[in-house]
Amino acid sequence: MNFGRSSNPVLSKNAFNAQSYAADYTEVMTVNGTINKSLIMLLLVLVGATYTWKIFFSAYSAEVGASSLEAGASLVMKWIAIGGIGGLIFALITMFKKTWAYFTAPIYAVLEGLFLGAISAFFEASYPGLVMQAIALTFGTMFILLAGYRTGIIKVTDKLRSGIIAATGAVALVYLISFVFSLFGVSNLIINSNGILGIGISVVIVIIAALNLVLDFDFIYEGSKAGLPKHMEWYAAFGLIVTLIWLYIEMLRLLSKITSRN
Repeated sequence: MNFGRSSNPVLSKNAFNAQSYAADYTEVMTVNGTINKSLIMLLLVLVGATYTWKIFFSAYSAEVGASSLEAGASLVMKWIAIGGIGGLIFALITMFKKTWAYFTAPIYAVLEGLFLGAISAFFEASYPGLVMQAIALTFGTMFILLAGYRTGIIKVTDKLRSGIIAATGAVALVYLISFVFSLFGVSNLIINSNGILGIGISVVIVIIAALNLVLDFDFIYEGSKAGLPKHMEWYAAFGLIVTLIWLYIEMLRLLSKITSRN
């Protein structure tokens, strides 16, 4: 396997190069250890999400009509900023200081939970039932891909890696362009529309995000085989959660576009 190729920047070549670490550590990374850390981080995401979800709907239920949505949104806007910006900061710290992952990765999970809870509440208020559908599809996709990877149905080849890396880079570029346009007040881009083309683009992005999970699984498996130090379990779990959050957000976007057409 080409041990250093992933389109997830968290799980990069340097992150999983066993030769970059000192050889005097006694405990090594395992798949089961990484799974346990991933579950802990998911629980922390849930804790943060539950907090902002309750804040939103406490205000939402106290109002009626369109004002209820505005009331809920006004209360969680600061948490969206705190969670989004704080999550980005701790993600960058984790990426550059991998030995701190046991501390920074859980903080990242809580902050991203605050962000996701607020965003999810807004989508749920606009389209009831949407969040549970997005959660089910996200984890259903993960388990299907994991089963495919572990059974050998999905094989991570150099060609597959290169394709996913290129596709993920293209998505990042599209989102960057969209962000730049939004700074100038242009928001009616095709990528944001609920037309057939806009939905098609979202489907493609969801597929690309899902395929990144396969590369993440491969890196975790190969990292454990290479005998990376124990703290890399937290770092690998962090990388997996980053991809899951991206996939969940794209599921929300896709489902909201489809639902808004009805």
